[in-house]
Amino acid sequence: MNPRLAEATSPYLRAHAGNPVAWFPWGEEAFAEARRRDVPVMVSIGYSTCHWCHVMARESFEDETTAAELDAGFVSIKVDREEHPEVDAAYMAAASAFSPSLGWPLTVFATPDGRPFYAGTYFPPQPHAGIPAFRQVLAAVHEAWTERRDQIDETADAVAGALAEVRESAPATPATTPSADDLAGAARALAAREDPRHGGFGDPASSAPKFPVATALRFLQTRVVRERAAGASVVADRALAAMAASPLRDPVEGGFFRYATRPDWTVPHYERMLTDNAQLLDVAMDAEPSRDDVARGIAGFLRDVLQQPGGGFGAAQDSESWIDGARSEGGYYARDAAGRTDLQSPAVDGKVVSGWNGLAIGSLARAGARRDEASWIEAARWAADAVLEVNVTADGRLLRASLDEMPSRAHATLADHGQLAAGLLALAVATGEVAYATRARELVDACVGADGRVAVPGGGDPVLSRQGIGAPDAASDADEPSGAASVAEAAAALWALGAGDRYLSIAERLVAAHAPSALAQPLAYGALLRVAARLAEPPRQIVVVTDDPRAALATAARSIRADVVSIVSPEQARSWAESGFELFAEKASRGGRPTAYDCRDFACRLPVTDVAELGA
Repeated sequence: MNPRLAEATSPYLRAHAGNPVAWFPWGEEAFAEARRRDVPVMVSIGYSTCHWCHVMARESFEDETTAAELDAGFVSIKVDREEHPEVDAAYMAAASAFSPSLGWPLTVFATPDGRPFYAGTYFPPQPHAGIPAFRQVLAAVHEAWTERRDQIDETADAVAGALAEVRESAPATPATTPSADDLAGAARALAAREDPRHGGFGDPASSAPKFPVATALRFLQTRVVRERAAGASVVADRALAAMAASPLRDPVEGGFFRYATRPDWTVPHYERMLTDNAQLLDVAMDAEPSRDDVARGIAGFLRDVLQQPGGGFGAAQDSESWIDGARSEGGYYARDAAGRTDLQSPAVDGKVVSGWNGLAIGSLARAGARRDEASWIEAARWAADAVLEVNVTADGRLLRASLDEMPSRAHATLADHGQLAAGLLALAVATGEVAYATRARELVDACVGADGRVAVPGGGDPVLSRQGIGAPDAASDADEPSGAASVAEAAAALWALGAGDRYLSIAERLVAAHAPSALAQPLAYGALLRVAARLAEPPRQIVVVTDDPRAALATAARSIRADVVSIVSPEQARSWAESGFELFAEKASRGGRPTAYDCRDFACRLPVTDVAELGA
C-alpha cells in the first residue's frame, strides 16, 4: 500500500494506493525526485467517478509489467482534477497542442521542471483504432528523453510559450455592462441553438454527447429574458421538461446524470455530479410552470445520497457498482426501487469541495425558502457550517476541499470563493442570520486587491507558480460558474443587500471585462450573462419583519419573484443593519404586526401590514 496516496484527501488517489505504481501526489516532492533522477514526469489526471479512468487503472496501472516500466523510467504523479482544478486546466491547455480530443483520464509527460512535452488521454493496453498502447507510449517517450533531449526541450519551450501568450492576451474592457436589449439578443442567439426535436442545445443529427448546460438554462430564466425575449426563455423550460422525462433523470432516487451519449437524452453516462444537480434544482424552481416534482427529487438526492456524515456534500456518485461479482456501469440505475434493494449502491466521492458546496447551499436555501421546506434549509446550513469549520485554515484562508473532515492542502480557486460566498448569502437570506452574510463579504473582499483587481487570494497553485506554468485566465463556464462570474454574482448579491456601492462596482467591472466574449458566445458564458441580467435592471427587494415566519404576509412575500425576499425578526433586522447591510436599516414591525417593506432600487414604498397591500 502506497502511504503517499493512502493518506490523501481524495478518494480518487486513495483508490490508486494499492497500485504497483510508485505514485506521488501533486506537489514539489515529485518534481524534486524527477530532477534528482533526471527522468521525465508522467502526470495522470482523473477523478473518482470517471469511467475511463477506472478502465485505464485496471488495464495499465494495476499491471505489474507496466508499473515496472513507469517506475524505472519516470516519476508518476496522480492528480484528482476536482481537488486541483488549476493543475488540470493548465495541463489540459497544454494537451490541446497534441490532441484535439481531450478528456479524462488526461496523461501528460513533462520535464522535471514541469514543462509539458507530450500528452494524450486514455491509452489502451494494446494498440486500437490508431491509438498506441500505453507501454508503446512509455517506450517512445523514454527513447526521446534519452536520445533526443534537445527536441523535447524545444517542444516544451514552444508549449510553455504558447500558454504564456494565451494568459497574457486579455480582452479590452468596454465602458459599460450589457444593456437589457443586448442580453435579449444574446438569449435569442442562444435559443437558436436549441435542438428542436429533443430539447436542449445541439444538432439532433449529431453523435456528440449532450449535456444539460445548466448555466445557460439559468440565464434564459432571468427576468430580463422572460420579459424581453419570451420565445428564448421557454427553451429552458422545454429543455428541463425533456430531460426530466428522459433516462437522464433517475426516477427512483432523484437527480440527473452527467450527460447523455445520444441527442434524445438516452444512454446516459451514469455519474451524478453535485455541480449539475445543485444548479438544476434552481432551474426546476424557476421553470414555468415550476417543476416541484423535479425539485423534490433533486433535493432528496442531495440530502439522502451526497450529504456526508459531517454535513458537507460529496462531489459525485459513481457510474459503476458491483453486481453479481462484476463491475457494472449503470446497472444499478437500470433497476427499479425494488430491484435496488439488495444491491450495493455506487460509491459516493465524499470529497467536500468548497465552491461546489456553495452551489448546493445556495440552491437548497433558495428552494427551501420559497417552498417553506425547513429541512432543505437545514441541510444547507449543516453543509455551510461544515465547510466553514473544516475547509478554512486557522488564519481564515479558504481551502479547496476536505475528505472525512480532513482538509486538503489544495488552494481554493477564485470560483470556490465566489460560489461559496453566493451560497452563504442565499443561506443568510433564508435563515435571517447575518453571520453567513458577513462571512460571504469577507470571502469577496479577500479576492479584491488594493488596486481593485480581482484575483484568487494568495495567488494560484504554488507548484505551478514556481514553474511558471498556469492555466488560461478563462471566464467561460464549464459545468459550473467561472471564477469571474461567481465573484460577480456574490458581489451583486452583497450590493442588493445594502453592503455598499463598491460591490456593485466589482460586479460591473467583472461583467464588463468579459461582456464581448459572453455576448458572442452565450452558451459558454451563461453564468456571467445571468449576473449581467441582474445588473441590467434596478433590483427589487422585499423585507418582511415579523416574529412569525409563517405569518400570511411572509407567506405572500415568498411567492414574489424579487431579487431579495428576506423574512427577519426585529432583532435580526437590527443585526443586519448594525453589520453594515443598509437595506435593513430602520426596518421594524409596526404595532407588533408583521410588516413588509417593498423596495425598488433601494427606494422603499410605505410599509404595509396587510397582504392585500403587498404588490405582486
